[in-house]
Amino acid sequence: MNITKQARSVFACAECGYESPKWLGRCPDCTSWNSFSERPRASGGQRVNGAPAAAVELSCVDGDSEPRVALGLPEFDRVLGGGVVAGSLVLVGGDPGIGKSTLLLQAAALAASAGRSAVYVSGEESARQVKMRAARLGLSGDRLFVLTETDLQAALAEVERISPGLVVVDSIQTVHSPAAEQAPGSIAQLRQCTMELMRWAKSGGVPVFIVGHVTKDGDIAGPRLLEHIVDVVLYLEGERFSHYRLLRGVKNRFGSVDEIGVFEMTGEGLRGVENPSQAFIAERAADAVGSAVVPALEGSRPLMVEVQALTSPSVTPAPRRTANGLDFSRLLLVSAVLSRRLGLSLAGQDIIASVVGGLRVHEPAADLALALAIVSSSRDKPVAADIVALGEVGLSGELRSVSQLERRLGEAARLGFRRCLLAEASLRGGAPATALELMPAPTLREAIRLGLE
Repeated sequence: MNITKQARSVFACAECGYESPKWLGRCPDCTSWNSFSERPRASGGQRVNGAPAAAVELSCVDGDSEPRVALGLPEFDRVLGGGVVAGSLVLVGGDPGIGKSTLLLQAAALAASAGRSAVYVSGEESARQVKMRAARLGLSGDRLFVLTETDLQAALAEVERISPGLVVVDSIQTVHSPAAEQAPGSIAQLRQCTMELMRWAKSGGVPVFIVGHVTKDGDIAGPRLLEHIVDVVLYLEGERFSHYRLLRGVKNRFGSVDEIGVFEMTGEGLRGVENPSQAFIAERAADAVGSAVVPALEGSRPLMVEVQALTSPSVTPAPRRTANGLDFSRLLLVSAVLSRRLGLSLAGQDIIASVVGGLRVHEPAADLALALAIVSSSRDKPVAADIVALGEVGLSGELRSVSQLERRLGEAARLGFRRCLLAEASLRGGAPATALELMPAPTLREAIRLGLE
């Protein structure tokens, strides 16, 4: 019997690593032109990382929780679930200039000051530039090593010599591995470098943080595959020219993603905000027109958020709808309900809605506060300063209940609010214990009447 000999070479795309048995003019995966080159085919029968792993009976596996190490930044530790897990790989993404490098440099310096040495692998800045930033942040740099290397295998060899307790790679788009022939920053290089960092972290039990740049859509630049490889995915959010930052967990194999960390950007770096609700409404005017407050729920933490709206006669045939920090579809929904069910004349009005402080609130519980702000601006009549609004608006104009009502009301009462405008359906199971005066309303029309009377 004749057996066809397997081809000893393969054609691979230089951009994404897609392999083909023959040369192609255009890559079917990433659509790049003239990116294929011939290279030797990897042997499938050889194992690079030593002996294969043995199967273990599940009942014999140690079921204790993974030990965590606190980084010294309470808001950072909160999002991680109480601290970083040994041997975990954490991906931190965010817009350029948002503070990713600053946050991780602070975390590495705090880990080093606690007696565990740390290595900061910088592929974008020189050691002098990192030193200048550390000096600006007031960090001594003791036991914190800076390694300016883009060859990942050479960097890991030096890291093993130092034997640190924490490693930061800034950024994953700048390092490359000789095991992949593509250019640094390509999809194949990102995948290969992330897998090598994952294997190194697991084998040594050392937590590794990697910085990932984001695209215009807010996703990690490169394949979404990176988010599947790593253990934890965090996003640092906020307006670039706002001094508040939110660290949000998207994935966490060792804990919940229901926590967020709130930071304030200062001259000494990122500082955790102990009372974010008070900070976000501190500058709210008592008689502001087009403003309403909602107890939003970010993860498991209630935050008092100010929603503002401005209506203005449009100078274009098609009135504009602009939403900053709000779900654009919810703005369209609330505007349509106000026009159709309440008869509010918004057809010729531009509507600009925004959340103060650079926050992003996308839960339907903010619908009622948004509606109050729009009507307040349209009628030029302020909402009472001691009222918070909470409820989801339905298409027929009804108000629907929201989850975790007691926690939201407790936060509002703690900050001095006296009344809460909410859906009547929220009280069907009994009124929650609260110091606030509850103002239930079955419909949006009734809620507007109560809130602007």
